[in-house]
Formats: sequence, structure tokens, C-alpha cells
Amino acid sequence: MKNFIQPGDNVTATALYDVVSGAGVKVGSLIGIASVSAQSGEDVAISRSGVFSVAKVSAQAWTFGAKIYWDDTAKLFTTTASSNTLVGFAHAVTANPSDTGEVLLTGQVV
Repeated sequence: MKNFIQPGDNVTATALYDVVSGAGVKVGSLIGIASVSAQSGEDVAISRSGVFSVAKVSAQAWTFGAKIYWDDTAKLFTTTASSNTLVGFAHAVTANPSDTGEVLLTGQVV
């Protein structure tokens, strides 16, 4: 197929803020995990789908399959829907409190 460019699981975009490898990142409506560290204005490789261990709102318990959202203000994953963007589902049960959780990113707004 002559018009195929790439699978799209990983894309490169310009970071809108400083980001470290393994952290959540949002560029426009695209949300994923930074594959590399980048400063604001630099290119950052972003993984859009897969299962990742991520920084989360500590005072939340996650149940397997719970909807997970990106809080772009706090730069954390959360189960709180209000003003946040749905990005996937909890991939494991996570206790309250805990700083990390497992999320299955779907690669699309779900």
C-alpha cells in the first residue's frame, strides 16, 4: 500500500512542557507515555497503546477494568472523570494509598 506511513503505536510530537521518560504526556488530544525525556519544544516519542506502570493519584484505589483518565493539571492518571480525558483501563488492582498503578492505554479516546 503506497499511502501507509507507520502503525501509529508510537508517534513523535513536540513536547509542550518538560517531560521525563516513562511519564504521561499530552500533546493536543493525544495522550500517552513519553518514551524519552524531552524539554519543552523538543521532539518527544510517545507510546499510545500498551500496558504501563504509571504515576497516579495516590489517594485512590483502582479496580481491574476501571476507567482511567489523564489529569493534565496534576500530570497524573486518575479514576476521576470530571475535567479529565479517558485514556484506558486499570490493568491491575491498586491500593489506596499508592503512587503507581498499571494502565492499559487504548490508543484512542474511549
